Amino acid sequence: MLTPTTTTLAFRLASHAAPRTALLTTLARATPACQYTTTATPFVKPQGILAASSIALGSFRRAAPSAPTLILSQMTCRLQSTTSNAARPVSPEAGQTLDWNTFFKLRKTRRRWQLVFSVTMLGVSGTAGAIFLSTGVADPVLSQIPLDPFVTLGIMVLGFAGLGWLAGPSLGSTVFNLINRKWKKQITNKEIEFFGRVKKNRVDPTASGAGNPVPDYYGENISSVAGYRQWLKDQRAFNKKRTNFV
Repeated sequence: MLTPTTTTLAFRLASHAAPRTALLTTLARATPACQYTTTATPFVKPQGILAASSIALGSFRRAAPSAPTLILSQMTCRLQSTTSNAARPVSPEAGQTLDWNTFFKLRKTRRRWQLVFSVTMLGVSGTAGAIFLSTGVADPVLSQIPLDPFVTLGIMVLGFAGLGWLAGPSLGSTVFNLINRKWKKQITNKEIEFFGRVKKNRVDPTASGAGNPVPDYYGENISSVAGYRQWLKDQRAFNKKRTNFV
């Protein structure tokens, strides 16, 4: 049931809402309908190089191993390569040729080793012999030799020292061959060839004399290629001097 108060309120609300409704209706009529539509764009398959790159990238992603698997495979490859290198026989002479200058240098080095061991063994053997004789082991022998015991003991000590001196070159050569074992075979071949040349080109010693001595008959002083050439000149000079003397 409407009262005068409610009737007045309803008319007022209707009067306020009417202009707003009319404005919205006018805007809707004046604005055209939207002509744009949203359609799904179909996927275009890549062509050429792009397709190959996509396929390779996809296969790489599918085949890429995990980090632990990759580390394990790398360790296995390294272990296999190390084992194969260790099992492969190493030839130090492969690709290395011993020339004559190096041969003469090694020959000189070997002589120094022999000299060092000779001096060392001389002192060691002499000292060991003196200590051994001081124990009185040689007293029965000293009583049978008609010489002063100190002289006899001195001769025996010198004998021990001489044995050490003679054993020195063998020990020095052994140590030298161990240090330079990669050249051992080539040094042996070079020595055979070198001594063959010395034997072929050296002079006849029967024609030597006080005024014309034999110049290094065994070629022991040759220590280089230049020294060998000088040795050949000395041999020719000896033969020339012998011919002129005759």
